[in-house]
Amino acid sequence: MIIGVPKEIKNNENRVAVTPAGVTEFRKHGHVVYVQAEAGKSSGFSDEQYAEAGATILPTIEEVYAIAEMIIKVKEPIASEYELIKENQLLFTYFHFASSEPLTHAMIERKAVCLAYETVEKTDRSLPLLVPMSEVAGRMAIQEGAKYLEKPMGGFGILLGGVAGVKPANVLVLGGGIVGTQAAKMAAGLGANVTIVDISLPRLRYLEDIMPANVDTVMSNEYNIRELIKSTNLIIGGVLIPGAKAPSLITRDMLKLMKPGTVMVDVAIDQGGCFETSKATTHEDPIYEVDGVVHYCVANMPGAVPYTSTLALTNATLPYALHLADNGWKNACATNEELRKGLNVVNGKVVFKGVSDAWNLPYTDVKEVFQ
Repeated sequence: MIIGVPKEIKNNENRVAVTPAGVTEFRKHGHVVYVQAEAGKSSGFSDEQYAEAGATILPTIEEVYAIAEMIIKVKEPIASEYELIKENQLLFTYFHFASSEPLTHAMIERKAVCLAYETVEKTDRSLPLLVPMSEVAGRMAIQEGAKYLEKPMGGFGILLGGVAGVKPANVLVLGGGIVGTQAAKMAAGLGANVTIVDISLPRLRYLEDIMPANVDTVMSNEYNIRELIKSTNLIIGGVLIPGAKAPSLITRDMLKLMKPGTVMVDVAIDQGGCFETSKATTHEDPIYEVDGVVHYCVANMPGAVPYTSTLALTNATLPYALHLADNGWKNACATNEELRKGLNVVNGKVVFKGVSDAWNLPYTDVKEVFQ
């Protein structure tokens, strides 16, 4: 198969979808890899390293899209890329269709085969290609939240861990999944008082067992959230419904209950956000304020630590990418249920229910694409 690796062009997206080590593996399997010039530079990988691994370097993104049967990316295509995508071309990347109606319609129109990292799912319901970036984003959420709690950054002016004689900050984590667990670990490690809320009692029992003494667990419901936010300094939004829009757990009217200078970090922004007042921001312009509450809603948080993020992501994606390249997307997805669940849009048809529900579009059962 001919594989194309374009340079990411989303604002401050510094990751790359394939490393030189990945190129070596593709070449061992007999595939041809084209990498856009400087695609890996921000992640610490030079064109020379890619060339030594067996890739051909192409100077422009247009050339990469034109020659490739499978495009492997990190983030969803942006508007300037739409016209480059060919009918039947396989795109393997994060799409988050439920948070972008224009992207959804564009991919339907291009009749591409869109296989989304975020909905590839194992039989135990885990999301193997979302987990590594959720781990990074969950840990980063505390770093960023601590920074923006500083007074010069617009926050309340409180140190997460406090000091002798001064109480630490209160951190509320919405969701006890991968993001929430990693965020809670980081916040607890810095000495904050942490509360995790989740709707799953078995999950809360598990977290109660593994977390340190400065982490409490509370059942997630509107009443409890309203009570908790009154004394919270930092709120981390880490809820997820795979492939679908995230629920709004913090509504606009709740902001009035918070202390001025409270910071909210919405890690769920890729799926539309779990705060009603959330809107996607960038690393270039990461925050805004609503009713005295600082909102951090960067849609590609792991892009700020590209070396770590690229290695963590490609460790997870490469086996799936090799399976697709070795067998072709149709055979690979027909025989591998995990990959089949990653199909979102195929040749103009929406085959993932969460996407059709998000934008009220006709839904086609994924089984039909194999007939």
